[in-house]
Amino acid sequence: MAENFRRRGKFEEVAFVFPNAPQIPITVVAFDDLAQQQDQPGIFRSRDYFHSLIKAEIDKGIPSNRIVLGGFSQGGSLSIFAGLCSPYPLAGIFGLSSYLLLGPSLPQLLTPKNLSVNTPTPIFMGHGDLDPLVKLEWGQETAKVLRELGWTVDFRVYKGLQHSADPKEMDELEEWLGKKLPSQG
Repeated sequence: MAENFRRRGKFEEVAFVFPNAPQIPITVVAFDDLAQQQDQPGIFRSRDYFHSLIKAEIDKGIPSNRIVLGGFSQGGSLSIFAGLCSPYPLAGIFGLSSYLLLGPSLPQLLTPKNLSVNTPTPIFMGHGDLDPLVKLEWGQETAKVLRELGWTVDFRVYKGLQHSADPKEMDELEEWLGKKLPSQG
């Protein structure tokens, strides 16, 4: 994604950080069962790692309101979770073919500070209507839960798309990112 942006002269003043996730087992049965099937300690470790990456960028002089967390599939799900729990206000969060980690537990995991700092953070979610791995319904339910908690979620469905990215989805994400990270000249 970053290489594509660079070739087209987009986001030239943006640093892209793509962490590698550890290999961990995951079993997904149904949206209501997702919280019981998830490795909560591992998710918390990943959240803390994402927060350390945000802090490292802030320590380099990047304002937190110029930082966007995002990813695809499990990376998008972790980005959403870490972004919601972030102690720093972010420019945005995106998740493609993603769902809400620890969904039913989320309200208890968010502190008043998380809510006051992050509910203004906009969220972009893109999902294929034929995704056999991360069901469309899980993405839709995630957007619904986040909206009920006060977040603004731009949820888009891509017809015929399975568990993959789509050129239209990338164009719409690029447009969304451009609004969240306008050039500072």
